[in-house]
Amino acid sequence: MPSHLPARQLAVVALAGIVAGTLDLVYASTFWGIQLGFTPLQILQSVAAGWLGRDAAYGGGVPAALLGATSHYAIAIAMAMAFFLAARRRPALVLRPAVYGALYGLVLYAAMTYVVVPLSNAGSGQLPAWRWENLSHIAGHMVLVGIPCALGARRALVPSNAP
Repeated sequence: MPSHLPARQLAVVALAGIVAGTLDLVYASTFWGIQLGFTPLQILQSVAAGWLGRDAAYGGGVPAALLGATSHYAIAIAMAMAFFLAARRRPALVLRPAVYGALYGLVLYAAMTYVVVPLSNAGSGQLPAWRWENLSHIAGHMVLVGIPCALGARRALVPSNAP
């Protein structure tokens, strides 16, 4: 994170990333728990699979899940920081956080699904097939990840006494 930013702004942006990461984790745990019976531990292991590969992550127990949790929250904070830095250059992004945050969530979904995961040790190297649940995942990223990032940037950039 840039060190020349006020501590208050850094804290607000980090909190926005933690909120977005938590909402995303609750969504994933609920969705995949209902669909396939996955536990939150397995969800976190699936994140660690990006580093370790699927077999090592699922066989890695709690340490793999902790790696997954650390990675998940670091990525979420980086996502919040990226939106914040963009909003510093384009202040209009914080004037309509629901709109721009939702669009940002859509971009994040596409980047994670079609670039990051396929290129990681968790992916097969091929793009995932389109399925009905993609609509739910897209909506989840838009509302639960993108909008909290935008709201955090707004809170960090707009004085609290502004209208």
